[in-house]
Order: sequence, then C-alpha cells, then structure tokens
Amino acid sequence: MGGKAKEIDAFKLWYSSVKRTINGVGILVKSDFVEQVVDVRRKSDCILSIKLVVGLEVLNVVSVYAPHVGLGEEIKRLFWEDLDKVVQSIPQSEGLLIGGDFNGHVGSRGKGYETVHGGLGYEERNSGGVSILDFAVAYDLSIVNSYFRKRDEHLITFKSGSARTQIDYFLIRANNRRWCRDCKVLPSECLTTQHRLLVLDMEIRGAISRKRKVGISKVRWWNLKGENAVKLSEKIKSESKWNLDGDSSKIWEDMANCIWRSAREVLGVSREDGGMRMQGAW
Repeated sequence: MGGKAKEIDAFKLWYSSVKRTINGVGILVKSDFVEQVVDVRRKSDCILSIKLVVGLEVLNVVSVYAPHVGLGEEIKRLFWEDLDKVVQSIPQSEGLLIGGDFNGHVGSRGKGYETVHGGLGYEERNSGGVSILDFAVAYDLSIVNSYFRKRDEHLITFKSGSARTQIDYFLIRANNRRWCRDCKVLPSECLTTQHRLLVLDMEIRGAISRKRKVGISKVRWWNLKGENAVKLSEKIKSESKWNLDGDSSKIWEDMANCIWRSAREVLGVSREDGGMRMQGAW
C-alpha cells in the first residue's frame, strides 16, 4: 500500500493510495498543528486516520472515501468492516471526527434516526444513506451537516450537470458535538469539477476548573530548563510504570498521562482564557 507524507507550503499532507488514478485519501494539517500529530494509520486506500493532541483533548481524524453506487456489495461490505475496525480501535475517552465522501444520501429529515440526524439535510434518503445512518447509530456519532440550517447551496456537496446531491459528511462523537460551531459548503470553492468544499469550524477547549469556570490549566513549559529539566526527567522515570505490550493507543495514553502529571508537578501550571480553534474541510 502506498503511503507517504510531504510538506506543502504551510501544511503537511499524509496520504494513502495504491494507484494514483484509483481511490486514495489524505489529510492536510496546518504547520501549527503538525507537532501535535502523534500517530498516523493507513487502513486502506479508502481510509486514513491521524491522532493529534489539541489542548487537553486527544482527537482522532479519519478521512474516508466510500465505494460508489455502481460497485459490488462485497466491496462496500469490506469498506464498512474496515471502518468498523478503525473506530473500534479508538478509545471512547478520545475525540473522533470522520470526514469524507460517503457516496450516500442521508436525506433532509432524520425520521427513524433522530439521535444522529439533526433534521436539516438535503433531499431524499437512499440505501447508501441508510448505511451511513446505521453506522452513526452503532457508534453514537452525529452527522454534523444535518445540525445547521443552511440554504440548499450550502448543503449540496456534489454537482454534475443537472444532478445536485449531498454525499460528503462530517461525523463526530455525539458528546463532542459541542465543539462544532458551523458546517457548510462553500459554493465558490470547487475541489474538482464536481465536488464542492465542505467546511467544519470547531472550537476545542481544555478542561475547565469546576471552581473557576474561566480559562484552562496550562503547564509552564517555559520552566523546562536547567535543574527543572533534570527534575522532570527523574520524575518521569520514577513514575513510568506503563506496560509496553498491547494496544498502542493505550500505551500512548498511559505515557502521555504520566508525562502530563509529572510536568504539572515539577514545572507548575498557570491559567489562561479561551481555547483552540480548528477548521476542517473535505
């Protein structure tokens, strides 16, 4: 399987593909966030995921390209099985955002799927849309596009001749939907002659103190020098009791928690207002 990464101006691109002319998915990350990417997984030429740390949150971003309507049922089944495996490998404690071309119509209303569909979609549901909705229900994911009231021009993600459809979506864990500030198509921005740019604005905040709901805790990393650097190293060594066998996500989580706790104790913490804004696009 072909999979590479390369720098593109102020961004870094991770992608996965077998043949340049068939399938292929990628994730483009702004340079400000590149150092926060801690894992990249290429499941297939239709599924790619990255894990990054944003503030005090761990966010998994998955890019997908579902088989189109004309392909066989076996190909579609394998795609959904692979996506199942990717989602199941992500701890429930971590954020999850899936974006891509799902090649299905979830419809304008959420009838029968009110827990995952906000009732603000586009046109009629089809069998491909049912697969998306069933998947969302299985993993408690919200279809973000359907939660923002927009004109049709800001819902249509694909135009070809007289055909106007919505087949590109963002799915996010239901308990993380509060991060989403807006989701819409930019009609003037075409990714190809047919697909249009779908943009999701997110704001991810750090953990808020229960006593003072203003600002977030921030480690004083600027104190990491001289004697403090030695103290932190010794502290991490004394606290490092993680098991290096088993699931890599669990290993990373244990290591990150140990480093975080040690840094807070040795370097101290301060507080600052606000959070971190991100923008995703497909």
